[in-house]
Amino acid sequence: MTRPIPYVNEEVANRDFKYYIFDWDDNILHMPTKIRMEHKGPDGHWRPVEVSTSTFALVRADEEHYRPPSDGGWKEAFRNFADPEDDGEPNRFLEDTMAALAKVSNGEPPSPSYSTFRKTLVEGRIFAIVTARGHAPETIEKAVRLFIENALTPLERETMLSNLRGYRRWLDKVEKFGTDEEELDYYLGMCRYSAVTYDGFKERMSNDPIYREKLASATTAAKPELAKEFAIRDFVEHVFHMLQRTGGLGRSVAIGFSDDDKGNVKSVSNYIRAELSRRFDGIKFVVYDTSDKTLSKGRKVCVSGQMNLPGF
Repeated sequence: MTRPIPYVNEEVANRDFKYYIFDWDDNILHMPTKIRMEHKGPDGHWRPVEVSTSTFALVRADEEHYRPPSDGGWKEAFRNFADPEDDGEPNRFLEDTMAALAKVSNGEPPSPSYSTFRKTLVEGRIFAIVTARGHAPETIEKAVRLFIENALTPLERETMLSNLRGYRRWLDKVEKFGTDEEELDYYLGMCRYSAVTYDGFKERMSNDPIYREKLASATTAAKPELAKEFAIRDFVEHVFHMLQRTGGLGRSVAIGFSDDDKGNVKSVSNYIRAELSRRFDGIKFVVYDTSDKTLSKGRKVCVSGQMNLPGF
């Protein structure tokens, strides 16, 4: 039986280039995963507590009252934020992703960047996930696939695939397409997944001469922010080289970053102003601070660039 000819959206050739960098927890999804900590009460005694990622963002620098478990340290604190050591164990990240998606399906208000991430996928935009978790890139990609399967409607998935084929024809000059699964594989393979406490990521960062020096003098609280900087630089360089290869550098280019941690937002904004905007002066950088739960889509900050693209 002949496979039907897939629809190719040629209109993507008229779009501006917009790319996105997303934090995952409390930004794309309200994940139920808890961090194991110890809290010092008024009586001076340390007691075990479990805190949400949003609470951790507020207390992680309060070393006077919060610390990782005395038995196991930070590895124990984030045990549920890393892939299981035994392949036979269920993956808590994937389970919690499904639980978070189910809550949205049942009417719970979504996280600030949930709708933007859906739109990014439907439009076939290249993106990066940058999270403080400790998962392998392939685990995060599996979570994205769960999002596609459960948050997008069948029509939206069909639209996504037509857009992906349109980009492949326009930028890669492809005329013969693979199956839907193969085109989705290609697209997700073009995206980036950085869990900054994953051993492989930490090794790559420590081998970078600039960040090896930065890490050597950084406080414990500052290291996650440095790691996000490194992951963002990696994605921006990836986008730049991709556009250079396809001849897209002459068009309007914008990259957006969203995070619910004020510390990360501040450090990333400063980093973009000090370094990335100088190295890539043709790119508009936009940062979304999604820490304020009263704002459904967060607070927008144009860090650099003169373009004002629709949707940013």
